[in-house]
Amino acid sequence: MKKQEKTNVMRLLDQHKVAYESHCYLDTGAVSGAEVAQVLGQDPARVFKTLVTVGKSGQHYVFVIPVLQELDLKKAAAAAGEKSIAMVKSKELLPLTGYIHGGCSPVGMKKPFPTFLDESARAQSAILCSAGKVGYQVELAPADLARLIPFSWAELCE
Repeated sequence: MKKQEKTNVMRLLDQHKVAYESHCYLDTGAVSGAEVAQVLGQDPARVFKTLVTVGKSGQHYVFVIPVLQELDLKKAAAAAGEKSIAMVKSKELLPLTGYIHGGCSPVGMKKPFPTFLDESARAQSAILCSAGKVGYQVELAPADLARLIPFSWAELCE
């Protein structure tokens, strides 16, 4: 059995001595968040996706929400103090964050953006989010995530 690859997110977590568990679903064919949760045997309420947006002001924002939920753009804009917010285009994601669609992590982006974590994560002892590469997830406590990236709690879903 080959050794699981370490992603830059995992290296950052190691460097900051943050406890995490890594999960790999590379060879499963899982694409959607629901499929990822299923193949990893996880409650989808614990598996989060990272969405990158741009506000009317031109400022970028990161929203981390449960995979089965949809980002409520009005709630997101209110949380960020913007008039309106839109998703960034897929082609803008890599140059902006260093991550591709499906492998975007709130940890280790090219530069820090104001980040918001959905309130539902408060109820979880640990959440899973992308490890910065398609096929890899890291599981960590929201409090440990806060040690790496500053974020605000917000009600973000419809």
